Amino acid sequence: MTVSSNVKQCFATIKTIEAGLSTLAINSSDEKVQRLFHEQMLVMEEIKQDIMKRIGELEREEEQYKGF
Repeated sequence: MTVSSNVKQCFATIKTIEAGLSTLAINSSDEKVQRLFHEQMLVMEEIKQDIMKRIGELEREEEQYKGF
């Protein structure tokens, strides 16, 4: 598996975790717990943005990674 593939797989995993946190927040009846899950979703969003930047860098720097 290429570096680009690994990074994109990591990105997909982060999106899955973010969706799971969203589901947990929606299904929780405790406001404090909902807020905690929401805060963690925000952390996941920051991580997603960092990974998206890295994917862009890989695609710009390494021709063979374009379009993967």
